[in-house]
Amino acid sequence: MNSDHGTHTTARRALLRAALTGTAALGTGLAAGVPAAVAAPSVPPAPAPRKRPTTAEEALRELAEGNRRWRTYRERHPDETPAVRQSLTTAQHPFALVLGCIDSRVAPELVFDQGLGDLMTVRTAGQVLDEAVLGSLAYGVLELGIPLLMVLGHQSCGAVKATVQADESGARLPAHIQYLADQISPAIDRTKSGDARVDSTVDANIRLVRARLAAEPDLAAKVDSGELAVVGARYELTTQRVHRLG
Repeated sequence: MNSDHGTHTTARRALLRAALTGTAALGTGLAAGVPAAVAAPSVPPAPAPRKRPTTAEEALRELAEGNRRWRTYRERHPDETPAVRQSLTTAQHPFALVLGCIDSRVAPELVFDQGLGDLMTVRTAGQVLDEAVLGSLAYGVLELGIPLLMVLGHQSCGAVKATVQADESGARLPAHIQYLADQISPAIDRTKSGDARVDSTVDANIRLVRARLAAEPDLAAKVDSGELAVVGARYELTTQRVHRLG
């Protein structure tokens, strides 16, 4: 009887040890199986903050340098670090304001190799202006003190091409697209024909929009005081180069 009792007790203890060992092993397995993403991410040391442009001339140089990196495939993708992202939760200080086209191939942050908080961008088909666009641009200049406003058009602009074709055929474009054409049509270069007319109208439209912005009273006052420069530029899809038009 005592022998049987001892045998059963030993067996129970062995079973308990096995259960506890199995539980421990299971716990270890769960710990080992925790995805790395759950662990607190290690934040790399923040790089030294780069000098931000404070004048239109400095801003133009920074954009030119960024575009050079872009078209030579040497992008730096600046201002994307955790430290920069955290700093931008409380304030922003963009150094340039870009009015560009909605074309998916001409994203200003990419073609100028800039990052978070560097550029304030407004994009409409053919850089067309309306009250919302004007108000947005005025906010960047008057409230944030941005020293450079760039009108950025591009090679093979679909909005310009549609405007030229509709003008030549006399057809009206669908719905709100006609509004775009009405705004672009004053820039049509009637001294040329075919693709040359479209290409020349791209340039003329950039210059027209730039002139309209420079004539806006609030913006003109900033230009006259030297606090703002309004420039036109064009992006070439074939070479990825941005060049000034005035």
